[in-house]
Amino acid sequence: MASRLPPTRRPELAGLEGADLLVPDGTPLAEAFERTTDLGIGAHPDDLELMALAPIGGCRHDPLRWFSGVVCTDGAGAARAGRFTSLDPVAYVEQRRREQRHAAELGGYSVMVQLGHPSDAVRSDEGFERLVDELHDVVDRARPMNVYTHSPTDKHETHVAVAAATITALRRLAPDRRPFHVVGCEGWRGLDWLGDHEKVVFDTSALEDLGRELAGAHESQLAVTAYDRAEAGRRRANAVFSDPHQPQKAAAAAVAMDLSPLVHNPDIDPVEFVVAAVDRFRRDVQGGLRRWFP
Repeated sequence: MASRLPPTRRPELAGLEGADLLVPDGTPLAEAFERTTDLGIGAHPDDLELMALAPIGGCRHDPLRWFSGVVCTDGAGAARAGRFTSLDPVAYVEQRRREQRHAAELGGYSVMVQLGHPSDAVRSDEGFERLVDELHDVVDRARPMNVYTHSPTDKHETHVAVAAATITALRRLAPDRRPFHVVGCEGWRGLDWLGDHEKVVFDTSALEDLGRELAGAHESQLAVTAYDRAEAGRRRANAVFSDPHQPQKAAAAAVAMDLSPLVHNPDIDPVEFVVAAVDRFRRDVQGGLRRWFP
């Protein structure tokens, strides 16, 4: 039976007193954090299920791996449609919280942490620092090997804020407590423009049914837009258009940006790191065109 842990001031929850916590299999919270090998950090309810299908599915099929998730905002500002338009703000936030809990149960997560901040709060200076502190606390408890967050090239401002908070929090960890691998996942922009040697590619061919099930938990969002079909289509497109000179190797694939250097070397400027990838894309396009337009 799922273990729901309401806000409390128990010592073991210091720093997370206001969070909505769920341990789907009822394991004690400390143990559930400690067994985590893969941690997803998303901005809104449903982001994890759309962007982190590969680790969620990988952990479900590997007894030595456990996926845990953090959702930073309450999702109150999302568009509404259908039967959800009549919900007042409090009821709508609770609806999205229930949907995220359901997704965590379907995905067999180790811990589901919903911080519940308003989106504009995490984009403020004070709210950003609070989020960094909370993410630092979660990662320090879990000590995952792998962390998945939003791409810093995302179009959505809140996604970028969460990616930045994640990187900042991980950099504040002691070097021996930092995750081995950190990636930024596709969302409101794809990453097909990255150079092939720079892409982190996850084969999701065997996980597409799970992807539909996880996305389907977020009924309020699918009532607005077909996010599930769009994300599945992007994964199929990633696989089909991966290499124009080679046969297709997978039926579906997720692409991510490797952010590990930013975490392991805090001296690297994150802005310059990301812009350098964009510049490499620019030079690649420029070189291809200059052959014909010298």
